[in-house]
Amino acid sequence: MAMLGCGGQTDAQKMSASDNMAPPATTYNATVNLAGNAFITSAAPGAGEIINDSGLANWTSSSTITSMYFRLAQTGQLKLGLVARLSGSTASTVKVSINGTAYNVNLSGSSSKTYDVGTINITAPGYVKVDLQGVSKNGGYFGDVSAVKIAGTAATSGMNFADDAANYYWSRRGPSVNFGYSTPANTEYFYNEMTVPTGEDKIGSYFMANGFSQGYMGIQVKSTTERWILFSVWDADNGGKTTLVRKGAGVVDNSFGGEGTGGQSYLVYNWLAGNTYKFITRAIPDGAGSTLYSAWFYAPETATWRFIATWKRPSTTTYLTGNHSFLENFIDTNGYLGRKVLVGNQWARNTSGVWSEVTQGQFNGDATAANKQRMDFAGGLENGKFYMRNGGFFANYVALGQTFNRPATGIAPSVNVTTLP
Repeated sequence: MAMLGCGGQTDAQKMSASDNMAPPATTYNATVNLAGNAFITSAAPGAGEIINDSGLANWTSSSTITSMYFRLAQTGQLKLGLVARLSGSTASTVKVSINGTAYNVNLSGSSSKTYDVGTINITAPGYVKVDLQGVSKNGGYFGDVSAVKIAGTAATSGMNFADDAANYYWSRRGPSVNFGYSTPANTEYFYNEMTVPTGEDKIGSYFMANGFSQGYMGIQVKSTTERWILFSVWDADNGGKTTLVRKGAGVVDNSFGGEGTGGQSYLVYNWLAGNTYKFITRAIPDGAGSTLYSAWFYAPETATWRFIATWKRPSTTTYLTGNHSFLENFIDTNGYLGRKVLVGNQWARNTSGVWSEVTQGQFNGDATAANKQRMDFAGGLENGKFYMRNGGFFANYVALGQTFNRPATGIAPSVNVTTLP
């Protein structure tokens, strides 16, 4: 006897969805475009499949898996349709898996149309994952897929997915999250400690420990073989260029652009997930209308403080303000991967040399998070530290704008700032 699947179909029916020559019987109430919500999540080296402004293209390999995501706030039935057209073939069969339940869909015709795929039961709010994989074709391509459509009792309201086409790049990068700290006036030095848990160090991650109103310092995963300690200072608001004063051994300096302009310095260093690293930033006016910004990094592997650089920002007279930490992904094709970081034991040292412990942080996010283009973000307290998490399309997000208080350690940094290199 054939067993009933999630949507009331037999297994045989489920794995051989109709050839969809007739228009779909389902009336769909939302369209989720692949351009802002999909990723190539598995592919052989050199595979040609891409996600572009129109969706999935160059689909030639049966081993490539394309995954797309949308979030549902309700339980109940979910009906899915696939918006696709043939390209370079006159017939093809593709497998569409909805949260792991697989359906075969037979594509026909070079005009884009909606193919009914199947129905599953959603038992809890959260993200739905739809995987696409080629089964067979009689030409060069399985087809082009632009979107999925959704309907059913689980998709009547409260859906979240990227629907701002002008910002699909940012949506695919994923939501950036941050903790803002309240520090005393005339803060000259800011100290922070950071731990990236094992397995959370995905390529494209920036774990930023010591941010301030004019720049930031943290650690990045650039590739499978390269990691950075990064310290950057923005150019002045009036267009004045930030210039290098000095830098540490092995540090690379240059200017940066793209998301603003400024001075960039980085040390190639193979930091390790699971280890705790320490960071110090400093800001002090030079008395001539500019401010000098400096940064140091403590490597537990060598038990030494490493000097990164000092930058001079013109038309600026200030100590450290706007101190914060953030977590972001800077490679859009890796936006489906999750990452997490812990930051703790924050301290501020004023111009009189007094250390003050910073135990309060306000959790917030960027426009991608605030506009609910992505809802896979979280932050709060964990084991006495602030944590930040983003990416991975997990279900339980944490509302932005909340204030958290970590327990005080009462132990000021054991570093003599006057003897830092």
